[in-house]
Amino acid sequence: MPINYIKKYISAEDLDAIKNHIAEIEKFTSGEIRLCFQMRRAWIDRKLTTRELAMKEFFKLGMDKTKDKTGVLLFILFKDKKFEVVADEGINNKISPEKWNVITNFLINEFKSGHYKDGIVKALDEVKEVLMKEFPRNSDDVDELSNDIVIK
Repeated sequence: MPINYIKKYISAEDLDAIKNHIAEIEKFTSGEIRLCFQMRRAWIDRKLTTRELAMKEFFKLGMDKTKDKTGVLLFILFKDKKFEVVADEGINNKISPEKWNVITNFLINEFKSGHYKDGIVKALDEVKEVLMKEFPRNSDDVDELSNDIVIK
């Protein structure tokens, strides 16, 4: 895991705590949450918007393959100070885009203050509230995707 640049923002212990927080959230919902940090755009991706980069990562991680189409990716592009929440069609059919804007605003406000872990945890807690309401955990639910944090 290319962790060198991320150490400036989030400690290894914080990364473990965030990963465990994602696992805890998924105990209450059928949603599948992933977190991806990327320092900067790759040269080949220089013309892509942050949304396009996030979508590319969403599909690369197989988040569109969940049984009920309930994948949610929190994508953070550090150098550009940009954030995207990408949700699969099962979720987007029920959740308004404005709700995702509220979540990215948590990140913006906390990151401005240098509270990276707190911002991510608050954003994840908001995702949890959305998913618990619309996509409660089923008795036969299985963890379909890894909770590992992707660092590029």
